[in-house]
Amino acid sequence: MKIVAICGVGVGTSAILKVNAERALARLGLEADVTASDAANVQVAAEDAQVILSSPELVSRIGKTFADIVVIENYFDVDEIAEKLQKAIG
Repeated sequence: MKIVAICGVGVGTSAILKVNAERALARLGLEADVTASDAANVQVAAEDAQVILSSPELVSRIGKTFADIVVIENYFDVDEIAEKLQKAIG
């Protein structure tokens, strides 16, 4: 499974989300390839992804995708990320 974490401009914030998504997956006992991307390059980065992790502000910039878009309010809240990932990937 591939998960892409995005942020607005660079990869700083998405890198934080990536690390916390990996922690959330470990708590759930799940494995996935988690990568970080900026919103401008999300179409390329997520072309084969099953899940895109995004803040509410960036959802409109994702465009057409077959991936599930999971909106994360707090990139530092591993519990929130785990709960939402569990719902998205079962």
